[in-house]
Parts: sequence; structure tokens; C-alpha cells
Amino acid sequence: MTARQYQVEEEQPVLRAIAAHSWSVRELSNQAFYDISLVDGYNLPMGIVFLAGNDSSLSDIPPNFTNAVCIGTSSYLDSSATSSEDILMGSNDTYPIPLDQSMSSQEVLKWCPWPLQLNPPEKPGDGVYPYPDDNIARPIFNPCFSACSKWNDDRYCCAGSYNSPSKCRPSYYSIQAKKVCPDAYSYAYDDQTSTFVLPEGGGFEVVFCPRGRSSNILATFGNTVSELARTGVVTQEMEILARNKTYIAEKGEGSMIEGQASLVALVVVLVWACFW
Repeated sequence: MTARQYQVEEEQPVLRAIAAHSWSVRELSNQAFYDISLVDGYNLPMGIVFLAGNDSSLSDIPPNFTNAVCIGTSSYLDSSATSSEDILMGSNDTYPIPLDQSMSSQEVLKWCPWPLQLNPPEKPGDGVYPYPDDNIARPIFNPCFSACSKWNDDRYCCAGSYNSPSKCRPSYYSIQAKKVCPDAYSYAYDDQTSTFVLPEGGGFEVVFCPRGRSSNILATFGNTVSELARTGVVTQEMEILARNKTYIAEKGEGSMIEGQASLVALVVVLVWACFW
């Protein structure tokens, strides 16, 4: 399902691309696979809520194992690391959804690489962009193409001679998309950190424009969710882990520290480049 499609025309060549969320569900070997994909681009916040229905074996699955959310729009980002707005996604005091804490509102506003913005701001003054471009104010609603959708290059689309995990690496767009939405697909070979697998039989509710913060479920509970998909049984150990607020908070703090470390590394590289 695609949230919205855009057609973009440039001087040359003419490009028609999609800047949108998509989600997919597949059933195979008594399992359901689903994901939120930013492979083609991003335009709106989106979440997926798992619905157990009348199946008692599925109703035992904690919502913080299943309900992924991607918020890459700053005006929908809650400043709190434990957002009360995420209750719409099934988060509660008993089963708090792991939320990414590493991105500030300003970082989310500027995450899309400058040339991939659907409607980049007008050139200021004499038509020359100052450096860095991020000093230019961006619109709050700022859809973003993926590198593959924008340039249709095999390197970014994992096609042709790049059609393998060993040869196709994440582009800068993919790296930025993964920062803002850790549970979402960012490029073609991002399976391990973006595909949710559950026992088959349930349903799904797609939520457009939820407020709160992006989820970080697979980095927090990935091994546990994989075991659940394989066995189809919620064990007592899984239940205890899903309720362990200390463990969830520590995982969230880890993602924040990792983000800060990446920024420090970038500063060091820039300083080195300036004085070399």
C-alpha cells in the first residue's frame, strides 16, 4: 500500500519518482512477514498495529514486540523520550514500546539529504547556496526521495552488478533514514533490522500521521521476536522481558550514546580534513 505518489519534473532529465511510505504483509510457512519501507522515499509518519483478533494464542503477544512506527516529520515528533502520544500505537505502562531517543526535532527536520528533497527551499539571494545547505530553513512538510528513486542508479537500487548484499551498501539517504526510523526498511538489503515476523493468523491496522517517536523494537527485542516467530509461543521469559522497563530504557540510552558517538566521529574527520 502506498500513502501517496508524487511526480517531479526537472530541467533534464525528467524524473518520475515516488516519495512515500509503503507497507507489506506476506504469509509463508505459517508465519506473517511485515515491514514499513522507506526504500522509495518518505512523506508521512506511519505505524502498524498488530491485531490478534479472536485468536487466543496471538492475544498473548506483547504489543511492544509488534507495533512499529516511523516518524520522520519534526512537527509530529514528541519531545519526550517516553511519549504519551504513542499510546495510539499500543504502548502502555505494562508494555512500553521501545522508542528511539537519539534524534532531536532539529535533526529530524533536516534528516533528508539536500538534493533528495521533493521541494527544496528557494535559492536565497543571488541564487548561490551557502555551505552547509542545512543553514537554510526547510519546510515542515518535506517529502524525501530515496537515492534509488531519484537517480535510478544500480549502486543505490541494488541492481545489476550490485545485486547482492556484499556489493550493495547503504547510501547516505539509507543511513539517514535508518537514524530517523530504526525499524523501517532503508534499502534493499536491510532485512535483518527491518522485517517483522510473527505467527500467522492476525490482522494489521495502518496508522497514518501518528504523533510520538519512532520505534526501535528490533534492536531491543529482535532475538526474542525471532524466537516467537519460530515457536509461536510467548514464554514466561518473553513476558518478563517485555515488561522490563529498565532493560528497555537502557537500550534506548544506548541508541542515544551511539548517535552522539557518530557525531563526535564526524567532527574529528572534518577537523582532520581541514588541517591535513
